[in-house]
Amino acid sequence: MQPSLHAVDLIRKTRDGEPLDAAEIHFLVAGAAAESIPEAQLAAWLMAVFHKGLTLAELGELCEAMRWSGETFDARDLGRAVVDKHSTGGVGDKTSLIVAPIAAAAGLLDPMISGRALGHTGGTLDKLETIPGFRTSLSLAEMRTVLAATGACMAGQSARLVPADRTLYSLRDRTATVESPYLICASIMSKKLAAGLDGLILDVKTGSGAFLRDPEAARFLARLMVETGERAGTKTVAVLSDMSQPLGESAGNWIEVAECCALLQGERSPMTQDLRNLSLVLAGWMLFLGGGAPDAEQGYRQAERLLESGAAWQSFRAIVSAQGGDLSVLDAAASYHAPGARLVIAAKETGFLNGLDTTAFGWAVQRLGAGRVEVGDAVDAHAGLTMHVKLGQRVEQGKPVCTLFAAEERLFAEPTRLLEGAVTIEAERREPPPLIAEVITALR
Repeated sequence: MQPSLHAVDLIRKTRDGEPLDAAEIHFLVAGAAAESIPEAQLAAWLMAVFHKGLTLAELGELCEAMRWSGETFDARDLGRAVVDKHSTGGVGDKTSLIVAPIAAAAGLLDPMISGRALGHTGGTLDKLETIPGFRTSLSLAEMRTVLAATGACMAGQSARLVPADRTLYSLRDRTATVESPYLICASIMSKKLAAGLDGLILDVKTGSGAFLRDPEAARFLARLMVETGERAGTKTVAVLSDMSQPLGESAGNWIEVAECCALLQGERSPMTQDLRNLSLVLAGWMLFLGGGAPDAEQGYRQAERLLESGAAWQSFRAIVSAQGGDLSVLDAAASYHAPGARLVIAAKETGFLNGLDTTAFGWAVQRLGAGRVEVGDAVDAHAGLTMHVKLGQRVEQGKPVCTLFAAEERLFAEPTRLLEGAVTIEAERREPPPLIAEVITALR
């Protein structure tokens, strides 16, 4: 007879570094999914994992238990390869709005299940919901309908898809356990594996704005996720990309959508070249993993053609329309930005921009109103910031480094304080970190 399991005993075991068996892991996950284990006990277990970690066996069981904690999604019977990408999160990271349309334009299927703002980083769903009418809450049947019609959908977790993660994800943000590589891996991979993917590209951030600033910690997480995906039968690749500065030009919600609209329509700017390059690298790997290109390099070139031809822009419009979004707003994206107040942050000296505390910039964006403190908090569509200079560029004293946007001037006080000392300007130029430091596959 199976002995009774109690959450407090499992918290104690993990706290003391004793591995849990499969039945104990599944008990915790089932309790999270059914909300039968009190949040306080789940929070305590998350903190124990944060400090003690998990064995590979425990992590595998955790991913599988979370994956099957509710319904799963499978669109492979539609006759096309199913691929996706996921980022560990960053400031101004908006590549999802570019790579999903490229994958769809290439004839692949991308059922992108996205998240909301977490900690100092933004959320894809919050950005998309600034498009009037855009629906991110779709049933699995609705996801399938959009996917069949357009080749991609961008939605949140349904109540029945990986319900355990819905509970644990929200608790991580409130218990300072976001950065655990084991919990990040379990959260990401359970959702992705539940979507029935053939291929997955992971964008693992490192640098001053990443959850895992240490390159070795980011590399460790990337390898965990690649191994987890490959063991589950999904071709998985990870890139280590730089988050030493906001990606692209803007960080917020609507302003990031507008930036992507411009890029999808062929606009080129030095301020958004990093966003363009990273999006094409990720899309290139998606095309390769989905069988649409013989290798990642040719996938990049094919993705670039789809971007430059306008095919990806038309795919994005089709996705927005299928999910209820107002296309007229996209056509006038630049003029739709209407913050209540603006504040320019100027350089205090002349020299080269050699460093940013990008996490401070992320928290500034959150305090401006673009993020949330509690899960149910509303976000301001027009809050955020626009950068005027990239790392390695020269800046003159008194000239703008960035512009802040908020609903009211009183909201500038804390972001301004956060940005004090977050900018490093020096007389001699230092070379910025490479956009992509490494690509990790199952063969490495």
